[in-house]
Amino acid sequence: MTKHKAYLLAALLSGLLNAGVAQAAGSATAGQGVYSSQCAMCHSNQPSGQGIGPSLAGVYGKPAAAQSGYDYSPAMKAAHLTWNDATLDKFLAAPQATVPGTKMPYAGLTNAADRADVIAYLASIAKP
Repeated sequence: MTKHKAYLLAALLSGLLNAGVAQAAGSATAGQGVYSSQCAMCHSNQPSGQGIGPSLAGVYGKPAAAQSGYDYSPAMKAAHLTWNDATLDKFLAAPQATVPGTKMPYAGLTNAADRADVIAYLASIAKP
């Protein structure tokens, strides 16, 4: 392989890898719409708001079941999760399978792009 072809191949692979990373990050703007239609009926996006479920403001990067003022299930307390891209993606896809015994009755968000968007939105609504 010539030096020119090697550089071209490296540039192509770098572009493909970076495109995948950018795509996986999701869109907070799109995620706000998915959140409004799928999550907001039970979860507030305001730090002081509690609904049927806990507020999700500031949840990204925090341990599960750590927000004061909400009565989490024993299963969620024992799950020892930290809400990041991977754990949120898995939980949002199948809450009952990820944390058996969770109080969250949601069947799951099956569309991976929608999950990525919701995760980006949750990361954007961190508590001050």
